[in-house]
Amino acid sequence: MCLRLLSIFSACCQLVEVLLNMLILICCSVSYNSTGGFTGITNLGGIYYYQFGGAYSGFSGADGEKAQELDVQFYNLKLPTVTASMAFGGAIMAFSCLMVLLGVLRVPWHWPIWLLVECGLDIVIAVGYMPALYFYFKHLQDGYNSQVCKDREALYSSKGYQGFSCALHGADIAAALFACMAIITFFMSAVLAIKGFRTVRRQKKKPVNPLEF
Repeated sequence: MCLRLLSIFSACCQLVEVLLNMLILICCSVSYNSTGGFTGITNLGGIYYYQFGGAYSGFSGADGEKAQELDVQFYNLKLPTVTASMAFGGAIMAFSCLMVLLGVLRVPWHWPIWLLVECGLDIVIAVGYMPALYFYFKHLQDGYNSQVCKDREALYSSKGYQGFSCALHGADIAAALFACMAIITFFMSAVLAIKGFRTVRRQKKKPVNPLEF
C-alpha cells in the first residue's frame, strides 16, 4: 500500500476518533443533565419546579424540598463519574486533533520514528478504554442502585412522573457504544501507523522519486 493511501486512511481514522470522542462528551453531558430533576424557585410565594422549560405541578412544601434535596444528592453521586468520563474523552479528542495536525504538517515524513510513538500511544489508548468502560458502568450502576436514587424514583413515581427510573439511560449506553467503536478505530490507527513507518523508511532509502507524504 502506497504512503499516500496510508496517510489518507490514517487521517480518516483520526477524524473518526475526534468525532467519536466528541459524541462521548455530548452523551456524558446529556447523561448528567437530562436525568430529570427540578430547580426550586422559592421566591414566588411557593415552590415551583421546572424541567426542560416546562413546569411541573404536584410538588410543594415538604415534598418539593425533599425532591430538590434528592436531586442534588443524586447529581452529586453521578458527578465524579461524568466528570472523569468527560475529562478522558476530552483528552483523547485533543490527542486525535494533534495527530491530524502533525499529519498535515508532514511530521511523520520528516521523523518516521514518530509513527512508532503514535502506534504505541494508539494501543495504550485503545486498551485504556476497556478499564475505563468498566469503571464507567460500575460507578454509574452504583449510583443507580443507591438508596438516594430509589427514594428519588419513588417520590417522583408517587406524583405520576416518569423518566426518573434507577436504570441506565440511552445516553449512558450510547457513550459506551461510541467508546467501543473508538477502541476499534484506535487499533486500526495503530496498524496504519506501523505500515506507514515501514513505507516511509523504505521510501527514505530511495535516492530518486521521493514520495510526497
